[in-house]
Parts: sequence; structure tokens; C-alpha cells
Amino acid sequence: MARDLYGTLGVAKSATEEEIKKAFRKLAAKHHPDRNPGKANEDRFKEVNAANEVLSDAKRRALYDEFGEASLQQGFDPDRARAMRDFGGQFRPQGRAGGGVNLEDLFGQGVQGGDPNDLFGGIFGGGRRGRPGPRRGQDLESSVTIDFSSAIRGTTLDLRFEGVKEPVHVRVPAGVSEGGRLRIPGKGSSGVQGGPPGDLLLTVHVTPHPHFKREGDDLTLDLPITVVEAWKGGRVRVPTPDGEVMLKVPPRTQGGAVTRLRGKGVQRAGKPAGDLYVKFFIRLPEGDDPAIEAAMTALEPFSPDPRGDLRL
Repeated sequence: MARDLYGTLGVAKSATEEEIKKAFRKLAAKHHPDRNPGKANEDRFKEVNAANEVLSDAKRRALYDEFGEASLQQGFDPDRARAMRDFGGQFRPQGRAGGGVNLEDLFGQGVQGGDPNDLFGGIFGGGRRGRPGPRRGQDLESSVTIDFSSAIRGTTLDLRFEGVKEPVHVRVPAGVSEGGRLRIPGKGSSGVQGGPPGDLLLTVHVTPHPHFKREGDDLTLDLPITVVEAWKGGRVRVPTPDGEVMLKVPPRTQGGAVTRLRGKGVQRAGKPAGDLYVKFFIRLPEGDDPAIEAAMTALEPFSPDPRGDLRL
């Protein structure tokens, strides 16, 4: 059965880039095997990721809309597909009998006794061409999903691709963002007649973090503090891309107050580091201990209505 990539992400065919991105992030967070182990979640995550690889890329999405699942096959040539479609009167991705174009011909497998590049030589002027000289191999496109921390700090990956014996070693630079593109020279298709290989174009997807959010090169963090820490102040531990730091909580800190840690955001090569914005929110004690109830009751005379000045 043909795959419906839009259905996999639960979006309409007319969905915007932002709607596709939002749907992917929601499903990726729900089914990521690190969060929800299990074969079913792992398989579902792979389906969601594969669909997003195509629909988040404007060029690949356009080809998918035009040719369907046939465009997802390795070596697919859209120019040849259009020429065959126009010549044969229709394009049917499955290549079934009864007219139309055999999909195998689009990849050179349906041409007997000759170079598949010459398939339309007689149509477009001059008949069969001579043996081609050295040509650079095609660029290949793929994608990889990494966690938020690896994207911020950078990481190295050994990726394996179908039909390629040796793993491809990839260095993901620190600070790569969602949808970032990496070019790995010489890791695409082999060249023709001694030509150089193409490159591998890798799209990086980043899974959301449960506490940190990224805005450009700045990070934001909602930091929980206790009622006592908010009232008395103190020093609390805060994780950053450079490691943990101790942050001073001023006495009488209100929930929602924000402090900035300069240079503790995202660091990208050749650019100044972003900042980390820490927003305090007060976490109440849990449980039904009578002592907690008594302490809260004792605070009531000192707790005026915090909404008294709210007006519309």
C-alpha cells in the first residue's frame, strides 16, 4: 500500500511549513523511543521521521505531490519522469500493464541493450550519443534526528545507509538548529567513468527538550524554586551548555521573575554566545502533612490578594 506522508503526520495536503513542523514535533516527542520505549513506538517514530524528511523539504515535497511515492525511490529522475509521462500520455507510479510508463524505466532498469541515458535520444535530436566522459556523482539527501543537548553541544555520528558498506562519519557542529543542513563532501553517489563522487546533504532534526527552549542563540529555562528559597533567597544549581553553575536567588523573589546569564546560551563557531534566560516559578510542597497545612494557615494574614490590581 502506498504511503500517505500527510496522513502519517496527521496534516492536510495544504498544510503550511509551520503546521508540518508543529505536527512532527508533537509526534516525535510522543513516540521517541528514549521517552517511550517499545517496538511499536520505535516503528511509529521512524514513520513520522521519514514523512517529515520529505514534507519539511520544499523540493522533495513538491516532487512527492507531483509523482507520489515513486519520487521517494533512490535514483528517481524527475526530468525523465516528466518526459516519459508526456511521451506515454500518463504517469502511473506502479507501472502496471495496460499502457503508461513502466516505473523501472525511470531508473534505467527497463532499457535493454544500451545506456539508459539515451532512452530519449531519438526524440530530442540526433539519436544515440557517444559514451559519456567522467561525470560527478549525484548528491544524496537524508536526515538524522538528534536530541536537544547534542544539538547545543555538538556531536559525532556514524551513520549507515542502505547499499553503503562503510558507515559515514559525520561531525555535527555545536549550535545546529532544527532543520539545519550539513554537507558531507564525497559521501554521495559514485562518479561515472572515473568522475568524483557527489556529496551527502544531511538535514538535522532536533527533538524538543522538556525544560529548555531555544530562540535563536538564546536559551530559556523555567527554573522551579521552593517557597522558602523564594522568600529567603539562596544559591541553586542551574545546568548550562558549559556545565552546571550556581545561581543566586535574590530574597523575596516572585514567581515569574527572570534573570539573565550572559554567554550561557548557544555557542556557534565564529559567533558570540547567546544568553540563558532563567525564569523562576515557585513549586509548592506536596503532600497532606498537617505541619504544611499549619504553615500555610500561618501565612494567610501576610498574603494580600495578588490580583487586586488586575484590570482590563
